[in-house]
Order: sequence, then C-alpha cells, then structure tokens
Amino acid sequence: MLPMRNHVIAGGSSGIGKALTEQLLAAGDRVHVLARSSRALEPHRNLHFMEVDFSVPSPSIQGLPDEIHGLAYCPGSIQLAPFHRMKEDAFLSDYRINVLGAVHLIQAALPALKKAGQSSVVLFSTVAVQTGMPFHASIASAKGAVEGLTRALAAEFAASGIRVNAIAPSLTQTPLAERLLNTPEKVEASNKRHPIGRVGQPDEVAALAALLLSERGSWMTGQILHIDGGMSHLRLFA
Repeated sequence: MLPMRNHVIAGGSSGIGKALTEQLLAAGDRVHVLARSSRALEPHRNLHFMEVDFSVPSPSIQGLPDEIHGLAYCPGSIQLAPFHRMKEDAFLSDYRINVLGAVHLIQAALPALKKAGQSSVVLFSTVAVQTGMPFHASIASAKGAVEGLTRALAAEFAASGIRVNAIAPSLTQTPLAERLLNTPEKVEASNKRHPIGRVGQPDEVAALAALLLSERGSWMTGQILHIDGGMSHLRLFA
C-alpha cells in the first residue's frame, strides 16, 4: 500500500476545487482545504479545513502540514465587461485573487513542498489567455500572469524536486460560471462555441489536476495544459 500523501487545495470547497478534493479523498489521500467556507464539503476523516480568504491583501495562512506532496490553487474570478468601462479596481481585484493569492500560498507552503522530496503545484489559467476573447481584458491579463508565474517557478524549483504546471480550461459548469450558464439559451450558446459541443464539467478538469498532483505526472513541469473542448486550437467549418 502506498503511503498517504498530503495535499493542500485552495478553493477546495467549490467547483473544480471541490471536485478535486473529492477525487483525492477517494484515492485515500489527506486533503487540507483552504477556503472561505466548508459548508459544501462532506465530513471525512482525511479532510482538514482552514478558513482563508484569498481575495484580501496578505491572507492569513496558518496550520499547513509539515510535508506537502501536492498543492493546487483553485480560486478564481470572472469579471467580463467592455474594456472602456473597466476601472483599475477590477484589474487589481482579479490580479489579487488569481496571482497574488497563489504567490502567498506557495511562499507559505514552500518549506513543506521541499521537505516532501518530490512534490507538485497546480495553478489555473483560462482559455482566454491564448484565444483572444472580447470583454476578457482583466481576467486574461491576470491569468496571463499566472502562466508566466508557472513557467518561472517550474524553472526555479526544478532542482528542489517541485513540479509546477497550470491548467487552462474553457467555460466549466461551476458556481463561479453560474451567471453565464443560468438559462437554457445561454447553455446552448456556450455549448455551440466548443468544437466538442458542450461546456466542461468540474470532474473532468479536476481529473487532470489530480494526475498532475500524482506521481503519474512526475515527468511534467512548466506546462500549460488546455482542457477546453477544443476551443483553443480547433475551428470547425460546416
């Protein structure tokens, strides 16, 4: 039997983060969830919850395990608006939660990631970084920074045995995307924009994150992986 692995999942109580938490627990691992609320999580003997709000400056991060094998930073934001209407606060808010939140957590967890000997960090970008989309200026800017951070840390941490990768999904059916998918018409329109013909599901994206966190993904680092129904690379013609 393989020894139990410790994972830290920021934003692990909702959407993709919750699905990832559930998959890791089902695999027999220990999961430490950092989020604003644990209400959506079912109690589990290997689940530990810490209340953290990554949308504020310098979030308080305490109680991390001494050894961390996997870390995933899942909090995100979706602020879509015409560029000329966007205020500086919107850009700063997206940058804080998507980039600086990840920076604070990785810095706090770094000693424990190194202690594990071989460990993995997974961050989240978006299809909108590679594929220009209207009204995405703020979130695409922030997630573009996440992709740069991913590659820089992968290079810096390689000698320490820490792998760093990012996942860039397209629209996924999560609470964060609820207002974009809250009518049958919106769902149908979103489905049609994807070559595969539908939006993503949290379990699908979480399964890729679980692979990257596991030893099965041990030869992959510095990558931005697109799981987006073909949105970023395919164009279909009738």
